[in-house]
Amino acid sequence: MQASPTSWPRFRGAAPRILLLTSQYFLIGELAAACERLGVEHLLLDLGTREMDLDEFVAAMTEAFKTFRPDFVLTVNHLGVDREGILASLLNRYGLPLASWFVDNPHLILGVYKHLLEPRAALFTWDLDTVVPLSAMGFEHVFHLPLGADPTRLAPHRTEPVEAWRAPISFVGNSMLTKTLMRARAANPSEHLFRAGMEVAKAFAWSDAQQAGPFMAEHFPEVRAAYKAFDDPDRELAFETFVTWQATLLYRLDCVSRILPFSPLIVGDTGWQELFSAQSGWRYHPELSYYDDLPDFYPLSEINFNCTSQQMKGAVNQRVFDVPCCNAFLLTDHRRQVEDLFEPGTEIVCYASPDEIPELVERYRADPAARARVAAAARRRVLAEHTYDHRMAFLMETMRKTFG
Repeated sequence: MQASPTSWPRFRGAAPRILLLTSQYFLIGELAAACERLGVEHLLLDLGTREMDLDEFVAAMTEAFKTFRPDFVLTVNHLGVDREGILASLLNRYGLPLASWFVDNPHLILGVYKHLLEPRAALFTWDLDTVVPLSAMGFEHVFHLPLGADPTRLAPHRTEPVEAWRAPISFVGNSMLTKTLMRARAANPSEHLFRAGMEVAKAFAWSDAQQAGPFMAEHFPEVRAAYKAFDDPDRELAFETFVTWQATLLYRLDCVSRILPFSPLIVGDTGWQELFSAQSGWRYHPELSYYDDLPDFYPLSEINFNCTSQQMKGAVNQRVFDVPCCNAFLLTDHRRQVEDLFEPGTEIVCYASPDEIPELVERYRADPAARARVAAAARRRVLAEHTYDHRMAFLMETMRKTFG
């Protein structure tokens, strides 16, 4: 009897066959490259950014399932997963597991999706602090998977340095000014609620709370009730994101202001020019290309400065891996999870509060040998434990153990 086209064997090969879903996020490129290096058969189904009608979406997915016969589907931040649950239905029909790796706050993403609690869905999250809350929401398979770096891509390639990039200290990052305003517009609160959200953001920025929603429920119940009265998941999620991004703006503004006396070079969106319009002694540079520019940029700063988004109070961001991968020195804010990844003081230098920033900048600017030792030690750790090859190997083995 001929086997049903939905019943091919799963996880029978030495390595799984992976269907990578859409290329809207840069990390998918990193994962595809890791699959190439690891000898893993994979297919990138690029759905693009345009809207697809239902029949077109189902046809594209069904064709990929039948012809490629993957062991599981992998996406980042749930991109390519439709909100209505059509993909979930197709995955159930074919008995295919889904792995979704969240590298941004999953609570600011998942609220608008239906049919979330599928038994063959595995969530991987870069932030250990979100594992328990996601499990409490009813997700059966939740795993911690930090970010990493790709040393084959993050490699300097210019023969001559760009002298305009040379700086005693630099910061590469978004001011969050435009992002905050865009989320506020999407939430469309009343003037009163908008102002209340701004006040909540001040408190959330300096709290130990992990998520803006529960923080408001506990400390600002009237604000929580007001935006929940929208009775619209998209607007509610936009309001929580607005508060989170505004908290990040305030936190970054405070941290970056501490390096202004050291003639920093600030790279990012034009919001920095507006936020620091009255300040002198610093230079602005527009956003740089992640692959083409940053590997050559980071080594030209004596100190690469980092202050993490407030969407993650315990996890570390991409720059913690990228800067040492480029053999450059990083000064970053302390996050609890950093100690599971690097040895503080030897492989990474952290400030516990913004008040510590000036003294640390002065100390390490005056000690290039110490900077070189830390950068070299951090790079050794990245190459040994924190590449995307390591991350893919863990993800594949976890999917095999869970669904094989």
